[in-house]
Amino acid sequence: MSRPVIVTETGPVAGSSAERVERYLGIPYAAAPTGARRFARPEPVEPWDAVREATEFGPTSPQSPYPGATGELLASTIIPGDDVLTVNVWRPEDAEGAAVMLWFHGGALERGTAALSTYDGTPFARDGVVFVSANYRLGAEGFSVLPDAPRNLGLADAAEALRWTHRNIARFGGDPARISIFGESAGGAVVAALLSRDDLRPLIAGAIIESGPLDAETPQRAARPIRGIARALGVDATAAALREVAPERLVAARDRLAARSTPLRGTPGFTAAIDPATLPESPRRALVTADVPVLIGTNTDEYRLWYPPAALARLTRRTYAVLALAKRLPRGVWAAYRRALPDALAGEMIGQVLTDLILRAPAVEVARSRTAPTFVYEFAWQSPVRDLRAAHALEIGFVFDALDDAAGQRMTGPAAPRELAQRMHADWIRFAETGDPGWSAFADGGRVRRYDTVTSDVELPRAEALAALMR
Repeated sequence: MSRPVIVTETGPVAGSSAERVERYLGIPYAAAPTGARRFARPEPVEPWDAVREATEFGPTSPQSPYPGATGELLASTIIPGDDVLTVNVWRPEDAEGAAVMLWFHGGALERGTAALSTYDGTPFARDGVVFVSANYRLGAEGFSVLPDAPRNLGLADAAEALRWTHRNIARFGGDPARISIFGESAGGAVVAALLSRDDLRPLIAGAIIESGPLDAETPQRAARPIRGIARALGVDATAAALREVAPERLVAARDRLAARSTPLRGTPGFTAAIDPATLPESPRRALVTADVPVLIGTNTDEYRLWYPPAALARLTRRTYAVLALAKRLPRGVWAAYRRALPDALAGEMIGQVLTDLILRAPAVEVARSRTAPTFVYEFAWQSPVRDLRAAHALEIGFVFDALDDAAGQRMTGPAAPRELAQRMHADWIRFAETGDPGWSAFADGGRVRRYDTVTSDVELPRAEALAALMR
């Protein structure tokens, strides 16, 4: 294995090479957010002269593994250390002017890392793309709303990773004018937030949002998680006070609070907050005028990642009545979903309503409103694992053409269709290279690419039910 070296703006890094793909791991794009830099905007890295080894992933933002049944499905990788603001680059060894894809991981803004094995960028580099993945601050460190600190620090980190990519990617053979950003779940929300900003939009050639929430909260509502943590620890909800608390204690306090949650009555989660500097407007509104191509979609049965079959069985028509009142759902929603899903149990219908309310309805609303090219997909292949069907996050192994990855097989099982992975992976690359994934834009007839064992372009699935929800 050779030892290639590339000189970045802050110093030289030595990576590794195998089968005509080079990779450079753990390159800092901002200084370690420790000490006085906790709860502060990302600051520049001190340059270095000696060649820096770039063969191992950087540390993860403070977090804990996924608990319970979810932890059996979603892998966790926790790497200790302070330099959490790093990027990783995979490039074809002969790359020159290649399209670039910058990946932001998911994890509800409080878990996850670019170091997960499923996110290996080799298949993208193998197929001609320069692939970059980035870590950003999570949980209390990245999304606290405090009176004496900037908001949305995790988004500020992601913005700096994008700027770093734009400034440096030509050194890796990528074209800085052809950077597509993409992410899943919370990573999709990060992508939507970056694309919402006028100052960052010129750096983005295209965006892919996989099952990403598109709404942002008011600062008052976004502050609820950190207020709960501070109250549990008996400290003030200020940056000055929280800098005196070890990050691990903040994570542990959050875990104790979350353990009391139920799927329908959960402890408030971390979210992006509306903020003049980092997110002036909710992405659900701002994306309408973003003049770059967008590929956006959801999975048919997102809710089944969080609701095991036993939990679904406990949900009833009365549960829906409580949900409808709390969410102020229009009349007629239940009847419309019953017509769309005539054989579904009550719990399955409730799960589908929640999926559409949080993810699918905003995505379709944005797609209908945009004038720039917008392509909509639905991932419908059903996993044989734990009756997941087409659950949240299932598509990731297909997008990364990583069906042999052991972590990904926790959800896909060992016999997922390789043809589907090859096709989805190729469509994502085609979008990054051309701005067109290979099917008609949603504005041209409302067609949706439905990924399944047999992939086809179809009318918007369950359109009547969605219309009833969006009234």
